[in-house]
Amino acid sequence: MNHDELNIWSKRAADWARDYHAGLRDRPVRAPLVPGQVASALPATPPDGPEPMEAIWDDFTRLVPDAMTHWQHPRFFAYFPANAAPASMLAAQLANAMAAQGMLWQTSPAATEMEQVMIGWLAQAVGLPEGFTGTLHDSATTATLSAVLTMREQALGHEGLVKGLSGMPRLRLYASAETHSSVDKAARLSGIGQENLVKVPTDTSLSMDPALLDAAIRADLAAGFRPCGVVLCAGGTSVGAFDRIGACIAVAKAHGLPVHVDAAWAGSAMICPEFRPLWAGVEGADSVIFNPHKWLGAQFDCAVQFLRDPGPQVRTLGLRPAYLETAGREEIVNFNEWTVPLGRPFRALKLWFLIRAYGLEGLRARIRNHVAWAVEACNALRAQPGVEIVTEPSLSLFTFALAEEAATAALLEAINDDGRIYLTPTRHRGRLVIRVQVGQFDCTRTDVMEIPATVARLRGV
Repeated sequence: MNHDELNIWSKRAADWARDYHAGLRDRPVRAPLVPGQVASALPATPPDGPEPMEAIWDDFTRLVPDAMTHWQHPRFFAYFPANAAPASMLAAQLANAMAAQGMLWQTSPAATEMEQVMIGWLAQAVGLPEGFTGTLHDSATTATLSAVLTMREQALGHEGLVKGLSGMPRLRLYASAETHSSVDKAARLSGIGQENLVKVPTDTSLSMDPALLDAAIRADLAAGFRPCGVVLCAGGTSVGAFDRIGACIAVAKAHGLPVHVDAAWAGSAMICPEFRPLWAGVEGADSVIFNPHKWLGAQFDCAVQFLRDPGPQVRTLGLRPAYLETAGREEIVNFNEWTVPLGRPFRALKLWFLIRAYGLEGLRARIRNHVAWAVEACNALRAQPGVEIVTEPSLSLFTFALAEEAATAALLEAINDDGRIYLTPTRHRGRLVIRVQVGQFDCTRTDVMEIPATVARLRGV
């Protein structure tokens, strides 16, 4: 394929994409397939010669769409969304066409400088005070790992990078039981170790108890361990739990510990001022992460990490051999030094298009609708006999169950086999529950109210 042919096929792809999105409501949200079905339809060996694009296209349309879980389906209420607003999709196409590798300022000046400005726009949008800067990552997992690695090095006087961890003090990291598994992964990959990730008990509101955090830190100090940092939860993945951010930060700061706040999903809602009390005190954090690709509409991947002071993270993750130097430009920002990968795509373009195309008020209206519709769907389920709301709506996330676990599991299976909506399970205090999260970019109230309608129809009530 040459660029003239790419022009033709790109237009055909755009037409296909328009029709695909227009017809999503007619498709089941989750493909009714069994493992291996797609692989068995593909040749076992690669072709020796070129094949006609028409044949490749026909195979794509025959094999791929019907074998996908449709994340852009307006009745996708599982996990958290990976939204792709049309304006963001367009920006991604342009970024793909330029195919820049934005590891350094000199390799992509516009990408670097636009990233700096977009971080500033988003910090203002979510109400963070002036002075926060930051960077874009692929996902919250990478951002949290970056923050935990930085905590590790600060606790070790930046000697771990050179000397390794053998013979170093035993580090301790603190988080609540409601934090995402990415925190566990960061503890493992950073060398801190799973056993040294202290899960602080939560109170009746599922928030980390500040007094118990203080007690855990004091106990570790008395045992000769070295506390290195605290990770707080703002909108937990399972049921949407929020730690008492301000109170927990106060405890951490009293012990001289840095704080990372994981707001991967709920951070998008903070563009609405009325939701900011949920993370009151966040301005005291050292690092804050949220994913615009979840609820704000930026096409995956696009995670924002705000930093009070980037110096410790750059000192931890930065490495500048001679072949990555920019002659005469020693003080410029090279964002590869702020994160783990060297290579970086042009993510900021998606944010620039997205925010300009919809405006903050347009994005706020969507989030407010999702929250209101989730509450309405929750109340409709509550009114059905035999349905228990296990956790009340946290923004647009709630859970429900039937009296018997086997019945709950059977209902969930029936819901997803039916295909009209897609929900997923979680466990809350040991109990299997069905999790509902409203956040797909193009969903409507009618789509959301299909949740209680589907449950009623399948239960025969």
